[in-house]
Parts: sequence; C-alpha cells; structure tokens
Amino acid sequence: MNQLWCLSKTLASVFLLVASQAATSADEPLDVWPGLAPGETTRSDGEIQPYRPSENPRVTRIVKISRPTFTIHLASNPNGSGVVILPGGGFGKVVPDKEGTEAAEWLNRHGIAAFVLSYRTKADANDPGWKRALQDAQRIVSLIRSRADEFGLKRDRIGLLGFSAGGQVAARLLSANGELAYDRIDDVDDVSNRPDFALLIYPWNLYDKEHENLIEGVNVPADCPPTFLLHTDDDRSSSLGAVLFYAGLKRQGIPAELHVYGNGGHGYGIRPVDGSEISSWTSHAAHWLGRQSD
Repeated sequence: MNQLWCLSKTLASVFLLVASQAATSADEPLDVWPGLAPGETTRSDGEIQPYRPSENPRVTRIVKISRPTFTIHLASNPNGSGVVILPGGGFGKVVPDKEGTEAAEWLNRHGIAAFVLSYRTKADANDPGWKRALQDAQRIVSLIRSRADEFGLKRDRIGLLGFSAGGQVAARLLSANGELAYDRIDDVDDVSNRPDFALLIYPWNLYDKEHENLIEGVNVPADCPPTFLLHTDDDRSSSLGAVLFYAGLKRQGIPAELHVYGNGGHGYGIRPVDGSEISSWTSHAAHWLGRQSD
C-alpha cells in the first residue's frame, strides 16, 4: 500500500513537472488576471511595432497592451529560486526580448526560474503609466508565489528584476508596504506580493531633480528586501535615483549592492555596448544572487 502511495505521489510530481515544461517549451503567454484587468474593457495582447533596421539583434517593442500576460522559463538545473522580470519601455511599450527573455535565459543558466511579464501600457497621454503596470506586477508576484510548488520554487525565494520603466515599477512595488494598488479580487491577492530580493537595472526616473530626492511614491521601507542596483554615469535617467535608493537601504541596514559604470547609456539589457564594460554587470549580479540563496 505504501509503495502504491509513493508511486502515485511520484507520478503526480512528474505530471506537474512535464506540464510546466510543456508550458515553457510552448512559450504560450498566460493571463495575469482571471478576466479583465482592473479598469479595463478590452483584452488586447498589443501591437508589435516595426523593427528598426539599425538594430542587430533586433528589438521587439509592443504597444497598446490591455491584457497583461507572462511567459514561463524554467531552469534545467533549478535551485528553487524564481524571478519575475519587468521589461522596460517607458510605460508606452514593453520590450519583451532585450529586457525580458534574454535576461530569463541568463537567470536559467544560474538555476533560477524566470517569469517575463508583459504589463499593460499607457492608455493615453494623461495616463502616467506606472499604476497599471504596478497592479500587474503586484498580482504576478502573488500569483507565482501561490503556484510555487507547481514551478518547483521555494515560497521565500521569489525575486523581482526590473529594467528601466520596469525598474521604476519594481521600486514602487518595494515601497508599497504590501498595500495593493487595486481592489482584492480572489485568494491570490491574499498571498504576499513582497519579493524576497530585487534587482533594479537602470531604473528609470527615480530622481526628483526639483526636490533633490526620490520621486513621490518611491522610498525605502524598513521591510524592503535585499536589493541590487545598476546604473551608468552617462544615463540621462539620472543614476542619482539608484544612489539615493541604495543610501536608504544602507541607512536601514538592508543588504544591498550598487554599481554605477562610467558609461554605457541606457537600455542595454544584458547586451554589450561598444566602448563600455557594462555587460559585465551580469557577473556581479550572479554573484550577488548566489549569496541570496545561501
């Protein structure tokens, strides 16, 4: 009887693993919300903008997203950690490859599962863009944590990686003290959306030049998780935002790491930039991530 029970349990585990791997290999986007997202009247995956001939490898840019989705990227040598990736795009678009799937492949090589979010983009010129993206980000962190067993993850090893505008959204999520930016929908929303660690990669416009401080809605709460920050000195989206966020972490004794490269600009993802050492940031980040799993 015990042997039959053990066999059934093993088969169930294999089934879940195969199902997850099938979802990964199919690369089929999955819904973040069980229906329309908060405040939406449509479900659009968005429109891919024409590729720019000067870019090689090419970069995908998607606009007019009202149905947020995510793709699953499981590691072949999993260590129990998972990371939600928030690509950049200035809130008007999402860049799912250069600042999404390419980073997922890098994380997978280090045993970390990745979940690339295509969050909602700006509805119109009066929409600040970040709030709908924040809602989607909060929801997916809770969703992944609620399904941790299915993905072979530890519930206390769920991280967040944000590029550019996604980095600002990630910073806002870290600053929210767990308060939802939308009305509760179901049991998933009762699961914590606080990441266990975070990486803010050239976070966009965190610095309020007028007040010489972090922008409204971004701060470093006492329960902020360990955070890795990256910027360049020649980035027009001032590195002062990353510096001030790091200073807030340091003042509260929260483990953190900050790298400001002399050059490299903005929007490089994990790709190399001519004349810059910026692509080495992934080595520093991999070492830092390894310490989060100790």
